[in-house]
Amino acid sequence: MSTAVAEFVALENLVKAQAYGLGFDLVGITTLGPMETAGNFDAWIAEGYAGEMEYLARGADKRHDSRLPFGGAVSAIVVGLNYGGREPSGPIARYARGDDYHDVMADRLRDLHRWLESEIGRSIAGKAYVDTGPILERDLARRAGLGWFGKNTNLVSPNLGSFFFIGSLVVDFPLAADAPFEADRCGRCTRCLDACPTGAFVSERVLDATKCISYLTIEAKGEIPIGLREQVGGLVYGCDICQDVCPWNERFSQKLREDSFKPRESLESKDARALAIDILRLEDDSFRASFRRSPMKRAKLRGLKRNAAIALGNTGYAADVETLAMLAEHDDAMLSDHARWAIARIAERDRGN
Repeated sequence: MSTAVAEFVALENLVKAQAYGLGFDLVGITTLGPMETAGNFDAWIAEGYAGEMEYLARGADKRHDSRLPFGGAVSAIVVGLNYGGREPSGPIARYARGDDYHDVMADRLRDLHRWLESEIGRSIAGKAYVDTGPILERDLARRAGLGWFGKNTNLVSPNLGSFFFIGSLVVDFPLAADAPFEADRCGRCTRCLDACPTGAFVSERVLDATKCISYLTIEAKGEIPIGLREQVGGLVYGCDICQDVCPWNERFSQKLREDSFKPRESLESKDARALAIDILRLEDDSFRASFRRSPMKRAKLRGLKRNAAIALGNTGYAADVETLAMLAEHDDAMLSDHARWAIARIAERDRGN
């Protein structure tokens, strides 16, 4: 854009145009400061709903005041990136089928930071956040006008639904803020709460993560409680159920356009049974090769095999017992326990037939 034209265009509009040009689907701007829901977050942790995610309790000062990541921080450019709510459901949550969104979004936010410095003509302090720090990015996104808090705790955009990632670029340069999203457009709908197989919602907008299938298959490192294993069904990594049933997603979720998030070959068109068998046969070297740059590495091969055993127990047949029997002899007591449970589950189902 020429200098003459730029003089008549607000910098905030240029920032948004650049963000869209970088591939983001949503963008808004907000002013940093005390965060309205920080107290609710503290109470949520105190109730034990965070489970093993002890890292969430850290950095409480930054959680309460978003100006604290570094001295002079005053504004946040908040973005959303669609990850394909129109893609078919499956044993892997949609967000995890391609490359790690942390890397994809952080790289683009840093590009946006460099562009802003170039546009202003001087160096400015800035830091990109994509689930990588204690600031409440969902709160920043609402304050930047991107959407409202759904009853399943996800941010819902009236234009995109909830199948999108949130990222923020915090800067020490003052930018005019957008109006916050004040409306609650969930109304009396409770589809997301009613659909949760494990009953993980304590109440509207309060999630007990220790019962959430996403937590159980990703964050939890030990045994998945026996009473919840059947409810996990054929899900191997993450869960989209509460988003799938949301009317806003049924109407407004978008097709996948970002190449980085397209399913890798090892996951494409795999049903729960086939994927579980593949994972149970993986060795460390093949796991590292197959899941390079994948968010699924977070569960590690041990966690994925635990999840695969449950999925196969819930979806497999007598012919799959041989595969599970190998895991049942594993030196890792946690893995062998889940394999034995799966074998018993298949046998029980066969007897029922």
